[in-house]
Amino acid sequence: MSIVDTLVALNPLFLVALLPGFLLLAHLVQYVIDPHRIRANDVPGPFVAKFTEAWLGWVAAQGHRSEVVHKVHQKYGPFVRLAPNHVSISDPEALQIVYAHGNGALKSDFYDAFFNIRRTLFTTRDRAEHTRKRKIVSHVFAPKSTREFEPHIRAHVGSLLRQWDRLADGGAKGEQGSDGQGGWKGHNGRVWLDALPWYNYLAFDIIGDLAFGSPFGMINAGRDYAAVAVTQSDALSGNEKVTTTYIPAVQILNDRGDFSASMGVLPPWVRPLVRKLPWYANGSKAVKNLAGLAVAAVSKRLAEPSGRTDLLSKLQEGKDDDGNPMGRDELTAEALTQLIAGSDTTSNSSCAITFHLAANPSVQAKLQQELDNALGTEDDPVAHYEDVKRLTYLEAVINEGLRMHSTSAMGLARIVPAGGLTVLGTHFPPGTVLSVPSFSIHRDKATWGDDADYYRPERWMERDPALIQRAFNPFSFGPRACIGRNLAMMELSIIIASVLRRYHFVLENPDLPLDTREGFLRKPLECRVGLKRREL
Repeated sequence: MSIVDTLVALNPLFLVALLPGFLLLAHLVQYVIDPHRIRANDVPGPFVAKFTEAWLGWVAAQGHRSEVVHKVHQKYGPFVRLAPNHVSISDPEALQIVYAHGNGALKSDFYDAFFNIRRTLFTTRDRAEHTRKRKIVSHVFAPKSTREFEPHIRAHVGSLLRQWDRLADGGAKGEQGSDGQGGWKGHNGRVWLDALPWYNYLAFDIIGDLAFGSPFGMINAGRDYAAVAVTQSDALSGNEKVTTTYIPAVQILNDRGDFSASMGVLPPWVRPLVRKLPWYANGSKAVKNLAGLAVAAVSKRLAEPSGRTDLLSKLQEGKDDDGNPMGRDELTAEALTQLIAGSDTTSNSSCAITFHLAANPSVQAKLQQELDNALGTEDDPVAHYEDVKRLTYLEAVINEGLRMHSTSAMGLARIVPAGGLTVLGTHFPPGTVLSVPSFSIHRDKATWGDDADYYRPERWMERDPALIQRAFNPFSFGPRACIGRNLAMMELSIIIASVLRRYHFVLENPDLPLDTREGFLRKPLECRVGLKRREL
């Protein structure tokens, strides 16, 4: 028995006292050895980040990772060390290298923190497994397939307009009421409310309808709730007698994003220990509840076949190279992925675009003129995609909103493959973790102009298209880019065209910026606006 073993046997607290010193020594040794030549390449960054992932873990947990990393880049330059083996590169040219097709780079263990039910198209890190899953899922999001989803999208946008018409009519009369989100009130001929929760309800109802066969009913109820399975194992095994309860799904999704994004930047061996801390324990509960939501919804749909065309039906049709469809647990996990990917992203973007239009009256008026010219006095208040998909200024308004408020704003971590990668003249050996932050490259003044920090859609008609597309990254880039891009753009086009053609918006407090919090996605916290019906 060694001296250490003897001391531990005599006093278990000795191990607790020894652990911090051991960790410090291990990180110092790694820094000195410099296996990935980050120190040799003279990559600057916060002092603590040289030795431990704790700095990035703390920043991520505070909810403003992208803004903090951007400020660090402004201080140190295009290369910044975020952790002992993680380099962030803030340059549009790096996008084409770090995330390129065929470069061999894989997702890092950051994505292990998002595991739920089983590996999905988003969370798998294995190249062969990703190829298999993408083959099964890709047909779902082909342009022809996404057009089949339009009637579902338009129906829910119509439900939102009816709710806002009701509130606007009451607001014009000076009425007020409660909507569970700070209430609404009539003043100066407008209704004043928080648009964010309503966009959340809309996005959840749309993707719930598409991914699970029926909406959650949030728009009509005017509140955040959804059924979750109490016991998931029975449902996943095919037992249709699923006991459910109800949860605030939007809040659960927010909690899960905070938890997974913060957990993912920590070393894998630390995660089981950190999960026991109160804040992380709440996140673990959110992960379980989110899985229960998918289990309950898929079980209900499979028990009541409908023959309708939606994401779930197309996922069921998909087959791999051997002709095998997805099993029940894989189907459920992929449907959950579509819910996560298609809800927050749409609601966040719709909210941010509405905020910027309300903050810029001349832009709002120019867009409404384009919509009036294109749609005329058509009775149907909900736009058809065919009528708006080629509207130049609408596209610029949406793209500028996605630039200013990228829902996926952080740098997505990739592991340098065998042979290494050379980025902007600096060579990184295999195993180095690299990322390119969308938040920062979307503010690159060499690309976007000196006013890159401001919302101005006209830049999309003025700047070199090849230059700006190279630095525009709302859906990521390369083989792991967002597979639902076509669906997302169709949704946003219909939502923004319909809402802005029908209402005029002003900010409740024009002096306040759009406040956000970032988990995995960067979310607005509220969007308080005054709206009134337009006369067409």
